[in-house]
Amino acid sequence: MAISTADFKNGMCIEYNNKLWTIAEFQHVKPGKGGAFVRTKLRDIKTGRVVDYTFNSGTKFDSVRLETKKMQYLYNDGADFNFMDPVTFEQMPISTETVGDQAKWLKENDEVSLLYAGEELISIEPQMFVELEVTETEPGFKGDTVQGSTKPATLETGATIQVPMFVNIGDVLQVDTRDGRFIKRM
Repeated sequence: MAISTADFKNGMCIEYNNKLWTIAEFQHVKPGKGGAFVRTKLRDIKTGRVVDYTFNSGTKFDSVRLETKKMQYLYNDGADFNFMDPVTFEQMPISTETVGDQAKWLKENDEVSLLYAGEELISIEPQMFVELEVTETEPGFKGDTVQGSTKPATLETGATIQVPMFVNIGDVLQVDTRDGRFIKRM
């Protein structure tokens, strides 16, 4: 379906330069002299990179319908990550390349969202907050109470994040998967 710059909305997905982009923000500009134009910030769906583009007013684009599907992560067999549809119990292997960096937030039996553009799987989005156990970190010592000091900790999925000094091996932490930030100890 073709849309013009007048139809832009934040979060809308368009095809431009043979890539899929979501509109992060846009602004219609009508200068005193010359034609109107639209300034946009577009996020590449595959890489997550944000790019500024300017389009003439009325430029046409192909709109892409995005669909999300909830799946349960089962296991990694070394080559593929295996997911299951909780409704039909159908299992689906997904390559390691497609999962990419999101693999560090996947824990067995967690629910994830698969993002599709038509029939093509674009990305995998884990839950916004996950609870993971600390498998390796340096011990905190009494007296290490400097406000805001942190240390690295390795989690059960292999991800390394910065945590406060009071966190120890075996603690279960809540982590924000969008930026890898420690939220709280469970």
